Amino acid sequence: MPALQSLVLTDRQSTPVNHTLLPVSEKDGLATVALADASGAVVTEKRFTIQMKRSPGRMRVTCRLSVPVVVTETINGVSSPVVVRNALVDCAFVFADTSTSAERNDVVGMFASALTASKLLVNDTIVKGESVW
Repeated sequence: MPALQSLVLTDRQSTPVNHTLLPVSEKDGLATVALADASGAVVTEKRFTIQMKRSPGRMRVTCRLSVPVVVTETINGVSSPVVVRNALVDCAFVFADTSTSAERNDVVGMFASALTASKLLVNDTIVKGESVW
């Protein structure tokens, strides 16, 4: 069983930046790590959650990444962070209880591979917002 720990996520900038999300909480198997922005306001945090649940005959692992875009709004001389939009990714892996670690490892590897910039079907649809034809 993995311990709640920091998670380093690397973006796709021309000079990649590592974002270190720190442990926040674990409750009922739902682990949360987050990275606060300079304001320290919870609403502005980058957050990643992961949870594994078992049901008869299967296991389900859900992951969620939330990355808000924050601006500083000044009203009457008082500056406050404001979330103007939020990027959200939901991902679920569902496996039969009879699946092997090797099978699960292969599926995770294939899914991660689908998200590389060279896979134009996926990349251009998600990143460039283009429709598939």
